[in-house]
Amino acid sequence: MLYKTRGIVVNYIRYRETSIITKIYTEEFGLQTYIENGVRSAKGKNKIALFQPLTLLDLVVYHRDTGSIMRLSEVRCGEPFASVPYHFVKSGVALFVAEVLHKSLKEESGNPPLFSFLHHAVLFLDQQTEHFENFPIRFLLGLAQYLGFSPSDAREVFDQIEEFQLLNYAKEDEAAFNQLIHTPFHEHVPLTNYQRRRVLEYVLLFYRLHVENFGELRSVPVLRELLS
Repeated sequence: MLYKTRGIVVNYIRYRETSIITKIYTEEFGLQTYIENGVRSAKGKNKIALFQPLTLLDLVVYHRDTGSIMRLSEVRCGEPFASVPYHFVKSGVALFVAEVLHKSLKEESGNPPLFSFLHHAVLFLDQQTEHFENFPIRFLLGLAQYLGFSPSDAREVFDQIEEFQLLNYAKEDEAAFNQLIHTPFHEHVPLTNYQRRRVLEYVLLFYRLHVENFGELRSVPVLRELLS
């Protein structure tokens, strides 16, 4: 059957000569995999832009509760980006967020509150003109609430990490971390580049404890350079 839903692109891979297989987090059905034919052909070359990471889409999809690869009937941009594709730092942050989603999102059922959080977070990144350097950490902390392991404070994170490896942190790290945990998503928290890198490392280690096969993210070294 055909259904209308909104979606957020996670990633895509090339399939055969002109097609792609894309993962999209949908409002109605959670994380789904779709095949889209012809988007890499000469006629479809403009359409491939719709499948860049974090693009917000309005979709008409074929859906069955079988867990198999589905097809897209209609695809259009739901809310065009104003800055993400054209700002090299934001583009790097978008690749990081998309990789986090690829590693973290497993469910194949709708979760409207999670979709709403992701949708608003992506728009926030696109619309911010300054002070978005903490966005990766803010996003990870916000997403953890919906994945079921949101920390109450920095000490909880440190204690869990120290069960598996020796951790060397300063009181300044803990204070900065707590500020990020306890202030609203959109509120700016001034951090030094060093503090930002350290807190990001702690949160990623925390994710590795709670998300199966989370592992090392390929986008992190680039992200560190962009935000330094």
